[in-house]
Amino acid sequence: MIEKMQFLSITGPKADFDRVVDTYLSKYEMHLENALTEVKNAQGIAPFTEENPYKQEIGQIRSILKDYGNVITGEKKAEPKAVSLEEAVSIVRETTETLSSCMEEKNGLKEQLARMDASYRKIVPFIGLNYDIEKILQFDNVKYSFGRMPLEYYKKLQDYVYDSLDALILECTRDREFVYVLYFVPRREEDKVDAVFASMYFEKIFIPDEYKGTPEQAINQLHQQMKDCQEKIFAIDVKIAEILETRAPEILGASERLERYATTFDVRKYAACTKHDIHTFYIICGWMSQRDAEAFRREIADDENTFCFVEKDPSKLLDGPPTKLRHPAILKPFEMFLEMYGLPSYNEIDPTPLMALTYMVFFGFMFGDLGQGALLFLGGALLYKLKGMRLAGIISCCGVCSMIFGLLFGSVFGFEDVFEPLWLHPQEAMTNLPFIGRLNTVFVVAIAIGMGVILLCMILNIVNGIRQGNRERIFLDTNGLAGLVFYGSAVACILLFMTGHTLPAALVLVIMFGIPLLLLFLKEPIMNRLEKKPKLIEGGVGMFITQGFFEMFEMLLSYFSNTLSFVRIGAFAVSHAAMMSVVMMLAGAESGGALSWPVVILGNLFICGMEGLIVGIQVLRLEYYELFSRFYTGGGRAFKPYGREETA
Repeated sequence: MIEKMQFLSITGPKADFDRVVDTYLSKYEMHLENALTEVKNAQGIAPFTEENPYKQEIGQIRSILKDYGNVITGEKKAEPKAVSLEEAVSIVRETTETLSSCMEEKNGLKEQLARMDASYRKIVPFIGLNYDIEKILQFDNVKYSFGRMPLEYYKKLQDYVYDSLDALILECTRDREFVYVLYFVPRREEDKVDAVFASMYFEKIFIPDEYKGTPEQAINQLHQQMKDCQEKIFAIDVKIAEILETRAPEILGASERLERYATTFDVRKYAACTKHDIHTFYIICGWMSQRDAEAFRREIADDENTFCFVEKDPSKLLDGPPTKLRHPAILKPFEMFLEMYGLPSYNEIDPTPLMALTYMVFFGFMFGDLGQGALLFLGGALLYKLKGMRLAGIISCCGVCSMIFGLLFGSVFGFEDVFEPLWLHPQEAMTNLPFIGRLNTVFVVAIAIGMGVILLCMILNIVNGIRQGNRERIFLDTNGLAGLVFYGSAVACILLFMTGHTLPAALVLVIMFGIPLLLLFLKEPIMNRLEKKPKLIEGGVGMFITQGFFEMFEMLLSYFSNTLSFVRIGAFAVSHAAMMSVVMMLAGAESGGALSWPVVILGNLFICGMEGLIVGIQVLRLEYYELFSRFYTGGGRAFKPYGREETA
């Protein structure tokens, strides 16, 4: 159902704003409207502009929880401690300062570790060199070069050039692509030798003068230094974790308090200020449910600084009431389909109960199987419980109806001989109809259900027209009173004919069909007369007759096609039984031998998934195009209470 709403204007001294919002409004759900817009005719109205004094602290606590949320909550699941706003600010500042100090030290150690890692990568290729690096770096008369060259060019150097060079080449290590070498050359020959090595794609590697001993000794030293650095970083992480775990209740309490203050402060975006004499007052406007509004007014009755006014004339407001739905738990999941189409307007009928009932019944009729319905029920219920998926809740409800129709059809996991159906077998049951002959019973029932649903939707459309004061929608719409009389008469005549009863006299039939059609044909001039427009017919009589003829033809065709659209309910019931028959045939049920249970299981799972998806889509199509299109517009706006997300 759609909750009744009231529009409230709350006012009081500006200095009392935060107290009122935090003490009173935080308890209730209120859809805020822009006060500047709603009270635009009042004198001296100005925006409520202030800068949040705790913006920095709010950002800091959010950053702390984002970076260390798992550490703070931890396995102990700390409970927030109740703190004041001042205490919350102090906690955030102290925690931020402590974390900043620890992080500064940690970042410094990380930089050291990165430098040591870079040094390690430079020296490790020369681990095969058994000579003191420091001494090599002090050579004056001998030129040395550390570097690497491609493996294929190193072989060419050895085969063709090495014997003619005045150089000593020491191979240190090699990998799949490169050989890491150190070569020595007299200063007088360095240009020549360097040119030869450059032609062999030799890449020099700069070795800083920070190493002591051989490369292996330097690497061992670096390993130890890196290990010490990592241990210090780990110790800082442990220290941070201990601090946060110890202060977790305070930090969580500070977060809750500051977030509540941020929410309270953001109400200023919707509020306005006005001056009365020397005093400045705030104004808050918005919608509350009637229950919340009455409770709120009772609560502030003894508050001398807070005043509340209820607007009783909605026509004075810029926008109509938002839509707040209130449903029992079983209907909650179906709100998802309603939101996809559009929320109902405040003065519309809430279609959720009808949609939930028809969706479950249609689905069960089209997918009637006791065993597969049980799988849908259990799987959907489990996902809805664990994940809160609304679609899973819908599937679970539909599974119950599938189980019921499975009993009616005598089907369990495709076996139709386990027990006798409480009603009929979809493939076998036939009905003799006058003029038509033998027709599958489920088709006849599906069309009958469709006729009943269409008539019900027409009645709902008339009710919506009454609520909205729309005379055209009540009387002259194809789904209004004229359409209801015409379609209802057609349904009555079909039922009388099919059951062997005598049809009404010709005069009665003319009245039943002729008058509604005539009213629908003359809808434009009738409405123009009622609305006192100067012209009864726009565009001339000829154009009016031509347009009216095609509109009447389209209307009659739509009545026929919309009714036949419900045949799909019976068609899917029959196709489901036929598909399971194919599965049983593949499993060897008709050969008289032993059943292939893997085929039975896989076939049931495949049909449960594939046909369940198709049926779900087809039922949703029936809901949107055959039901909603007749009485429902879905032009409402959602009720969005400030400071909290609307629950799904």
